[in-house]
Amino acid sequence: MKPTLTQATFTQAIVELTARDQHLSAVVSKWGPPPFWVHEPGFAGLVLAILSQQVSLESAQAAFDKLERVTDPVEPKSFLALDDVQLRQAGFSRQKASYVRGLAHLVLDGELDLDGFASLDDDRVRESLIAMRGVGPWTADTYLLFALRRPDSWPTGDLALAKAIQELNGLAELPSWEEVDRTAESWRPWRSVAARILWHHYLSERGR
Repeated sequence: MKPTLTQATFTQAIVELTARDQHLSAVVSKWGPPPFWVHEPGFAGLVLAILSQQVSLESAQAAFDKLERVTDPVEPKSFLALDDVQLRQAGFSRQKASYVRGLAHLVLDGELDLDGFASLDDDRVRESLIAMRGVGPWTADTYLLFALRRPDSWPTGDLALAKAIQELNGLAELPSWEEVDRTAESWRPWRSVAARILWHHYLSERGR
């Protein structure tokens, strides 16, 4: 088993990060510690990660909640039993429905072992996920962060994180992805926790 965040190590990471970074410290001082946001690992967690692509957290969770109302638990076999109308009513686009159906077939055929990810390092999990249709780097990284609870996963390309860094640093323009990733390097080995602090800032400042 690879290291995963627990409530205790999450708290430890917040203490360490706020001690060495004034911007993260300012967020926690103003809004308090961020929630320990986590998702269920396995197929359900990957479905939620795909639903989260290019939409708000609230929209993705609402769609997942609708899905759970028609198939609970969310598993490959039960997902494949849903027709296009049911999936559309749950908030799935045609493309995302196709992605998840493909993943469900891979799991059922034994070609994708989501449980086995627990013993793999971050890079190998990321490579395995990105090899699948519909799963890009951001989706793989957020699955590592939320579902597998890896302590140092960083979702490159996340607009909310970039905006949070812009606001906290008083930048006139949105930083490039390269600048965002370079900033995040200083938060190793707790980049997953730093991301939660930044999301906490982004959402709290907007009353969400």
